[in-house]
Amino acid sequence: MRTKTAPEIYVTVEDKKLGMTGFLVVESTEVGPGKGGMRMTSNVTLEEVARLADTMTWKNSLFELPFGGAKSGIVWPPSAEASAGKPGGSDELKEKFVRSFARKIKEYIPGKYVAGPDVNSGEREMKWISEEVGRWDASTGKPSNFCETRDGKKFCGLPHELGSTGFGVAIALETTAKMMNLDPESTTVGIHGFGNVGTFAAKHLSERGYKIVLLAGSKEATYRPKGFTSEEIQDVIDKKQTFSDLPGKKLPPEKFWSTPVDVLIPASVTNVINETNFEAIRSRLIVEGGNIPMTVAIEEQLHRRGKVIVPDFVANGGGIISSYAELHGFSPDQMFKLVEEKISHATSEVMKKSMADSHYSRDVAIKLAKTNLAKQLG
Repeated sequence: MRTKTAPEIYVTVEDKKLGMTGFLVVESTEVGPGKGGMRMTSNVTLEEVARLADTMTWKNSLFELPFGGAKSGIVWPPSAEASAGKPGGSDELKEKFVRSFARKIKEYIPGKYVAGPDVNSGEREMKWISEEVGRWDASTGKPSNFCETRDGKKFCGLPHELGSTGFGVAIALETTAKMMNLDPESTTVGIHGFGNVGTFAAKHLSERGYKIVLLAGSKEATYRPKGFTSEEIQDVIDKKQTFSDLPGKKLPPEKFWSTPVDVLIPASVTNVINETNFEAIRSRLIVEGGNIPMTVAIEEQLHRRGKVIVPDFVANGGGIISSYAELHGFSPDQMFKLVEEKISHATSEVMKKSMADSHYSRDVAIKLAKTNLAKQLG
């Protein structure tokens, strides 16, 4: 039984007049259109997009969703951010980039690929894609007031800004912590990356009694032993601030990894845990909020050292589950209920087997995803 194919679509597109370069990788459309986010970073490559598409294949299969694995990316120059707020500046240029990219891959949307939010893309970028292609279902994570009516039923966007991915990370952590007999009130948590995933993971975990004591980005970390309150975190979300606006001891970024916490959530960029810092990690549990936060080789070394690791495509599946809910006309409440059900079930299945037999959790999760994919392919 074939359970995975070589990429069906593997393309680079360019708009030389605009200076836009973009990538799309779709691994398979045998069970449904390829589904995965569109990131906009200065260093995104076709190879990175392909790695992420591979991860999406297993993520979609693990949660038994009718999607193939896919990912896309646009090279977004740092110089563009410097022009923000000026006529013809960052926002206008970003819209031109996204719309140009959508036109270049229009032949694949939505039959082969359905876009979604990722690094530096959110509800407005998803709306631009759908508008440019002329299909509401060309993307997910769209604004909640961006709707269409089909067969008498109203379908509206479920924006990434609702925090479905961060909520799912919190559920994955809570599910695993219970299996490890960790008491929330005495369990300390550190989060690297305080964007959409990190902020909402912190919000939901603090509401459940966990102590969020350490937050970090690329330039500094903030440490507060008594913990940040859910009200403080919600204020950051509401005011669109950063963790640096929260009170606490400021640390250089490299100190984040050696600061002792019970649980670590890497929720920032690819390979943020690497050869320079992984040996300093003292946490018992690592819940991968971001995609590919480390190489498999480093992840395996941490596993051999006794770290309990919830893999990325298990922990951060809330976004793709929300995408499924959006395409099927779910309300936000229905979506969050589905995310909780699917994340808690998958996490329990994977981590129960991993911890009982000391098996590498990624191998366990991929084996389960392969079993699910084989069933989907018949």
